[in-house]
Amino acid sequence: MIGIKSIASYVPVAGLDNYEQGAKFGKDEDFILGKIGSAFLPRKAPEQETSDLCVEAVNALFANNPSLSRDSIDALIVVTQNGDAEGLPHTAAIVQDKLGLPTAIAAFDISLGCSGYVYGIYALKGFMEAAGLKNGLLVTADPYSKIVDPEDRNTTMLFGDAATATWMGEGATWQLGKSMFGTDGAGAPHLKVENGTFFMNGRQVFNFALLKVPQHLHALLEASSLAAADIDAYCIHQGSAAIVDAVARRFEEASPEKFVKDMVETGNTVSSSIPLLLEKHLFDATWKRVAISGFGVGLSWGSAILYRD
Repeated sequence: MIGIKSIASYVPVAGLDNYEQGAKFGKDEDFILGKIGSAFLPRKAPEQETSDLCVEAVNALFANNPSLSRDSIDALIVVTQNGDAEGLPHTAAIVQDKLGLPTAIAAFDISLGCSGYVYGIYALKGFMEAAGLKNGLLVTADPYSKIVDPEDRNTTMLFGDAATATWMGEGATWQLGKSMFGTDGAGAPHLKVENGTFFMNGRQVFNFALLKVPQHLHALLEASSLAAADIDAYCIHQGSAAIVDAVARRFEEASPEKFVKDMVETGNTVSSSIPLLLEKHLFDATWKRVAISGFGVGLSWGSAILYRD
């Protein structure tokens, strides 16, 4: 079966000091770390495009996995809503060329935000298995610095730029288990871009996450014939420290520590937040089962179980 073999990432070294931003907006350290959860927000260089971030992440993946050659890649999916230039052509085509991947490759984009990684790994798995492909790359890159207003206190202190690359293929350590997805387009006005600038209704998004995510995780566990105690860790989208903490409290009072929180140096990296957690915590841990959940723009959400024998 097609599963997750390796994950690598690219996080720009340059960025914004969130304490300085906080001072600008009258926010103290307790707010920055307790509510936002991020002291530093990485930012791409002005000359870097979304595809450049993707290329950096994929090259890191190749460096970490010498057995994986460029010629062996059969499929490439890029998850982004902030592609190169005007968004046409699709970013995956640009990445294919910049990386020198074979032209006999399926390469396309998925236009999803914070739920995009969960959707993406299942889309790639299904595509590869249906087409008989061997090696696929799922790349996430959504640099919100391209659309965030630096004077908007509701967004400029939240988002960081990053990219990740996930190698999917046969003989993987981590397999994809049960998954569930959802969409509510009635919530579209709460997260949107108008005239090139990102808008977020923070209170509505927080309420959506607090109501939907714990409920969705419980439904996923029930559908998988699992109890909450059967899950070693919950790696949910790192929207903010406040959202992760609130979901953890609402879902399972006894074990909030199972909800991994790691965004101090990255911020909310949109579709890259879950794979950044997995890259850092999944492969060296003794975990057997992990629940992941992404949620955001759409409104859209997706949750799944990852497991290994």
